[in-house]
Amino acid sequence: MSPTKADTARNYAGPGDVAIDDAVIGVMEGQYGDRVRQLPPVALVIAAYNEEGVVGPVVHNLPAQVCGRQTATIVVADGCVDATAKEADAAGALVADVAVNRGQGAALRLGYRIAREGGARYIVTTDADGQYNPAEIANLLGPVIAGEADFVTGSRRLGSEETKDPVRQAGVRFFAAAISVLTGQKISDTTFGLRAMRAEVTGAVQLSQPQYQASELLIGVITHGYKVKEVPATIHKRRVGESKKGHNPLYDLHIPGVNNLFYGVRFSRVVFGTWWRERQRASGPGSASPRSEGAAGSAGLGGAPEAMANGSPTAASATSTVSLDDLMDESSGPATPESGSR
Repeated sequence: MSPTKADTARNYAGPGDVAIDDAVIGVMEGQYGDRVRQLPPVALVIAAYNEEGVVGPVVHNLPAQVCGRQTATIVVADGCVDATAKEADAAGALVADVAVNRGQGAALRLGYRIAREGGARYIVTTDADGQYNPAEIANLLGPVIAGEADFVTGSRRLGSEETKDPVRQAGVRFFAAAISVLTGQKISDTTFGLRAMRAEVTGAVQLSQPQYQASELLIGVITHGYKVKEVPATIHKRRVGESKKGHNPLYDLHIPGVNNLFYGVRFSRVVFGTWWRERQRASGPGSASPRSEGAAGSAGLGGAPEAMANGSPTAASATSTVSLDDLMDESSGPATPESGSR
């Protein structure tokens, strides 16, 4: 499985990452053979970093079928120095064991590529730390299979959560409001790790961020004209290990607020950097997106052009002018920043 020219142009920051992924995929093909070359319709993709003792039960509890379609689990062990890769393999996952830690974004990008090139039609992402409920996967994948959406993300603000960190709650409210204003499509939870999408979506948008990929993927999907939907979902407290989010030079000191501050600054950079990049793309020559070719362009990045689902035209999500004040004043349930094993 070698990268296509389109993948290289859209999904990779440089040839170094391409070479790393090529080598990892080569090892996987030698280890798993047709299991990785001929995937079932649904690929469950997990990015994991030092999740020994957690990832095994997570993989074991994932469904063998979703919405009547067979699944395969792909775990990208991102530079792990523990037994994460071995444990995930023993639980039945196809493991991409990457020697160097590059970040969740790079790990998921590799997982998406393995899924696409292995023939999976749908991709579902979840985390390695057990915070998401596998029973809810069908609720996310169902609308994609039915052609009602190209990309479905869970939302704790529409559903429920067990975490109560007020800083993180405020952070997700802020970023949800910011992305809603920038894209013109109302989003309540921009960082939920349980998501479902058509596999081709991940090859059509640019995914060059090594970390904090949730916003890059979401903004890219919206601005390319794909139909996006949110559904209520649940996030549980992490019961084993600790979150890897916001890792920074002062991380191990556990100073209250410092990790959240680092996370917020870096996440903001990705959000606004991605939005600006997509704005330039949309206004440049030959900017018709894979899902909106021939359709009238949106005003700025605030409109979603006509999308196609399962080969048939469907109206893209209705968008309207969204004000920051309106979004920040909402009284819907609490939210926290990007969750999961990272």
